[in-house]
Amino acid sequence: IHLLTAQNQMAPTVLLEPAGRSCWDEPLRITVRGLTPEQPVTLRTALSDEKAVLFRAHARYRADAGGELDLARAPALGGSFAGLEPMGLLWALEPDRPLWRLLKRDVQTPFVLELEVLDGHEPDGGRLLARAVHERHFLPPGVRRVPVRAGRVRATLFLPPGPGPYPGIIDLFGTGGGLLEYRASLLAGKGFAVLALAYYNYDDLPKDMDILHLEYFEEAVNYLLSHPQVKGPGVGLLGISKGGELCLSMASFLKNITAAVIINGSMVNVGGTLHFKDETLFQVGTNKRRIKVTKDGLRDIVDVLNNPFEGPDQKSLIPVERSDTTFLFLVGQDDHNWKSEFYATEASKRLQAHGKEKPQIICYPKTGHYIEPPYFPLCKASLHSLIGGPVMWGGEPRAHAMAQVDAWQQLQTFFHKHLGGEEKTISAKL
Repeated sequence: IHLLTAQNQMAPTVLLEPAGRSCWDEPLRITVRGLTPEQPVTLRTALSDEKAVLFRAHARYRADAGGELDLARAPALGGSFAGLEPMGLLWALEPDRPLWRLLKRDVQTPFVLELEVLDGHEPDGGRLLARAVHERHFLPPGVRRVPVRAGRVRATLFLPPGPGPYPGIIDLFGTGGGLLEYRASLLAGKGFAVLALAYYNYDDLPKDMDILHLEYFEEAVNYLLSHPQVKGPGVGLLGISKGGELCLSMASFLKNITAAVIINGSMVNVGGTLHFKDETLFQVGTNKRRIKVTKDGLRDIVDVLNNPFEGPDQKSLIPVERSDTTFLFLVGQDDHNWKSEFYATEASKRLQAHGKEKPQIICYPKTGHYIEPPYFPLCKASLHSLIGGPVMWGGEPRAHAMAQVDAWQQLQTFFHKHLGGEEKTISAKL
């Protein structure tokens, strides 16, 4: 009988901190207690997205001499990743369905993460020793979600808890269109009023982006600035891909843009014509013959766009030299969507040639196109709405994961510095 109770007390438990729930961009501390000394185990995670596609990862570990396993101290011995990676079981998640990207469409519900501890290192797993379920939320505590239909503007505003006023940021995504809110909702938890802005393929907005008018984006800037919980005098912009390119155009043509973070954007107008008042930016030319097909049948489209400094394609260049905005460019050096590093460097040259402030450029090696908030797994390839086929995005899982953590910190620091207004309020009374 004593033997039985001793064994019962030793039942392994898995502990997650914070317990029960956390925000998606928060690190998790994962520990397993009650194992035998040096016991080999396999840890397995699973997460089902909103379309019921399953994402999975696993890694092999060995408990310490006290029968404890702490992922902050113990290296993975193989599996979906190897080495000391406390968050590897999240960023290494892979979909059961090929060419599938993990997206969060409804920020009001969490993703549910299941974690299992299995005995031994067998690939199919030994017996189940312990299990935990954890909710990963996208709406931080106290953040308010406000759907916006103001004039033509179709958006969602996320406000931090409390009366504010807060620095305002407009958040733009790329060629998928629609309205994605997960980055804006997480960022609102850091003390910003963030407007997730749709610009096509949503509600009563145009179905495609063949023709876009900057007046629409100007209306969004004015809406945000006139909000009682947003402090001026200007707003920030955050955009990725086509959204980054649009942020560059907004900063070049519109007033009241104080700071902009461009994630893998371009300095040419892509995929449609852009109008503002009596000016037009034409779309840069493309050559589909420059598409390379990999042995897996994926398309590498990095060379498809024409050189914007030659011939008629110069009419697609965004006139960044007109901008007085402070810029931060975040660049994945293995971006296979387009030449993000080249565009960031050229934008920097052009700004400096016109006596403007030199932008900050942060380059991340082995990092692909979709630099997301932390712990989103790398999407290596997926269907491209403009190409109409599977496209590779670049990046290596571990390097890309590290870049996402750093980029998230960098953009918050940048916005707090340039939109916070705190350092400018201390007037020297001499």
